Amino acid sequence: MTLANLNPGQKGKITKIGSMGPIKRRLMDMGVIVGEQILVDKVAPMGDPIEVIIKNYNLSLRKSEAQAISVEVL
Repeated sequence: MTLANLNPGQKGKITKIGSMGPIKRRLMDMGVIVGEQILVDKVAPMGDPIEVIIKNYNLSLRKSEAQAISVEVL
């Protein structure tokens, strides 16, 4: 399951970051790393962007970025 599939209020544990290169580096610099818990806070009406909470801060991700992040639902 990917982060883009979670609904607002659902929590997951990051299992894999599928992107490569600068996008993966940018996500990891923002704290999106394997093993971290992530909570979907809000999803825009058209599904893009997705606002998440990770490490006690809010982060907005594009749907394409969220689809590259595999999660295990908690």
